[in-house]
Amino acid sequence: MEELLFLSHRIPYPPNKGDKVRSFNILKNLARRYRIHLGAFVDQPEDWARAEELKQWCETVFLLPLRPRKDRVLSLRGLMTGEALTLPYYRSRRMSDWVEEMKKGGNVRRCFVFSSSMAQYVENAAGMRRVIDFCDVDSAKWMEYAERRGGITSWIYRREGEKLLQYETRITMRCEVVTLVADHERKVFESLSPAVTGRVKVVNNGVDRGFFCPDSSLADPFAGVEAIVFTGAMDYWPNIDAVSWFARDVWPLVRSRHPALRFYVVGMNPSPTVKALQEIDGVVVTGSVPDVRPYLQHARLVVAPLRVARGIQNKILEAMAMDKQVVAHAQCAAPLVDASRYGLRQADTAHEFAEAVLEGLDKVARNDLGTPRDYVSRFYDWVTNVEGVEAMLEGAPNDQGDSTRQGLADVFVGARN
Repeated sequence: MEELLFLSHRIPYPPNKGDKVRSFNILKNLARRYRIHLGAFVDQPEDWARAEELKQWCETVFLLPLRPRKDRVLSLRGLMTGEALTLPYYRSRRMSDWVEEMKKGGNVRRCFVFSSSMAQYVENAAGMRRVIDFCDVDSAKWMEYAERRGGITSWIYRREGEKLLQYETRITMRCEVVTLVADHERKVFESLSPAVTGRVKVVNNGVDRGFFCPDSSLADPFAGVEAIVFTGAMDYWPNIDAVSWFARDVWPLVRSRHPALRFYVVGMNPSPTVKALQEIDGVVVTGSVPDVRPYLQHARLVVAPLRVARGIQNKILEAMAMDKQVVAHAQCAAPLVDASRYGLRQADTAHEFAEAVLEGLDKVARNDLGTPRDYVSRFYDWVTNVEGVEAMLEGAPNDQGDSTRQGLADVFVGARN
C-alpha cells in the first residue's frame, strides 16, 4: 500500500461533530488504499482517551494539544505579521518538524489536508501530491459573523475574513487540488475570488446509512411526549444562534397551536446562553447524550434553523437518513439541491419557519422524487464520494522529492510547541 500524509486541524475521532464526521469518514475510507500517517491537534481533553482507536486506520498518529486560551492570545501575532489569526493559532514548531520528517524520504508522496489552516505545513512541499480540503469557505463564514457583530469584534471578524480569503486564494493557486463540500460553496468562493474559477473541485459529505437508519426498537427518550429536535455541538456559535432564534422567535408561534409539544436541544457542551433557554416553557436542553439516534427516531420532526451556515449540515443528512421530516432555514438548506423534492421544508423568517413546522406536524411533506432517506442514499454516500478523493490523490506532484525519509514511532503525543 502507498503511504499518505493526512493532516487535520482537529483529531478526527470520535466523529461527534460536523467537521470530525467529514474528516473521519474520509480518513476511514482512504485507509482501505493507503498507509496513513496522521498529524492533528486535540482541542477537547476527553478526545485523548480515544486516540489509540485511530490506529485501526492509521500507521502513525501524531497528536498535539491545543490550548484554546493561550493559543488565542498567541494568534494575535497575526496582527503584526499581516496574516489571518487562524494561521498562527494552528502553527506549531513540533507539528512542522514532524511534517518535515515525513517529507524527508520519497515514500510519502501524497498528502490529504483537512482544513485550510493546515495547508501551511505543506504549502512548499516539493515532490508531494497535495489535496487540500477546505470543506467550507471559512473566509465567508467570518465575513458573515462580522455582519452580525458590532464594534471592534466586527472589525476583527471582517479582517479575518479578508485575510483568510487572500490565503485561501493563494493555496488554491499553488496546490494541486483544492476541494469544497458543496457546489454552493464553490460558487461562493469563486464570487469572492474570481481568480480561483475552474480550479476548485467538490467532494460531497456522506452519511453512514447503516448507523443512521429508522429503528423503532430504539428506546423513546421523550417518555411518550411529542417533541421536535435540534442536534449539534452547543458551544458552536451558529448552533447557539440557531436555537436561540428558534426558541425565542419561532417556538412561541408553534407552541400556541401545540401546547403539549416539547423542543429538545440535543448536543454536547451547551453554552450558558443555551442552558438559559430552558426558562422558556417547553424547551429542554439535554447536554451530551451517548447516542442521538433515539432522539431522531422518536421526534415528530427535526429542525435546523441555522441562519449562519457554511457547507453541508450533517445534522440534516443524518435526520433525513432516518427518514425524518426536516424544516431548515433557507441559509443552511441552500447547498442541498433538490432536497425539497424529497421532503425537506425550507423557511426564512420566523413566521415562515413556524408555519413550515406546523405544516410538518399536521401532514407528511410532499415527496416528488422519494423519501428523505432516498435523498441521502442517492447523493450522500461516503464510499462513492471518497473514491473521488482517491482519484484526486493520483497524478504527479508539482515537483519531485528526495529519498532519505527516517522512521518515526507508531504513536507520538507531544507538547504544543
